[in-house]
Amino acid sequence: MLPGAYLIYLIDVQFGGDTVPYRTYLRYAGGLEPGAPVLFGGITVGKVRAVQPWPSDPTRIEIQFNVKKNTPLNEKSVAKLGAVSIMGGPVLSITTGNNDARRLAPESSITSQETPSLDEIAGKMVEVADNTDGLITQARGELEEINSDASTLLANLNTLTGKPNQQKIRSALDNVNETLATERPKIDRLTDQLNTLVRHSDETIQNANGTITDAREPLRDDLTELQATLHQTRTLLADMQVMVRANNDKIDDTVENLRTVTDNLDQLTDSLKQRPFSLIRIKQPKEREVPQQK
Repeated sequence: MLPGAYLIYLIDVQFGGDTVPYRTYLRYAGGLEPGAPVLFGGITVGKVRAVQPWPSDPTRIEIQFNVKKNTPLNEKSVAKLGAVSIMGGPVLSITTGNNDARRLAPESSITSQETPSLDEIAGKMVEVADNTDGLITQARGELEEINSDASTLLANLNTLTGKPNQQKIRSALDNVNETLATERPKIDRLTDQLNTLVRHSDETIQNANGTITDAREPLRDDLTELQATLHQTRTLLADMQVMVRANNDKIDDTVENLRTVTDNLDQLTDSLKQRPFSLIRIKQPKEREVPQQK
């Protein structure tokens, strides 16, 4: 029996012979060997079957492994290198993924996530150490500047809080106390005057409120009477409109008769101007004949 086949046989025997195969691909295997544990969410569910360069892309390492049947590997599961302890060897660790994701069929490829190698970690640590030296040097210079500024600030504070300034402050405070003592009676009188003015203002406002209250009732009565008068006027106008509409035809006839009478009077006046003797004669004389020339 070949060694690889024998290893697969041992793996099947260890997990009861009921396992299914899967694979994943990494660019850095980190010393992972056949027989290494396969963890699903931190639980051992299988063993690595083979670790070799992938024939289709030699820059990637193909990792073949078997896990227990019914292990819920799904499309959201991710395979990566891991370790159970610091002193232990590398293992293939698979995340649990998502319960709603589709389950992977046997022989499927699981998405992988690269893990930094020890060389990359060491290089980053060296880079961090180099940067740390520069940061320490920079911080030392800034601390010296801060120390100098703090010394200057303390010197200024000592100057401000020295005896000469203390005497000036004490003198200023004494002047303020004297000013308050001198002006306090004036302030008291001013406060009394303000209180008196406030009281007079309150009395004036109360008197104004009383005056307004007294004048409110007569004004209200006048407004009530004015409203009644307006109502009566509106009623009278409505009645007049009704009467005018009812007699509209009669008014037109009367106006027409007046126009006829006026015309008759105008004709009578013209007739009297031409024949004034018609007022005293019953019969009008015959018109004279115009003499004819022989």
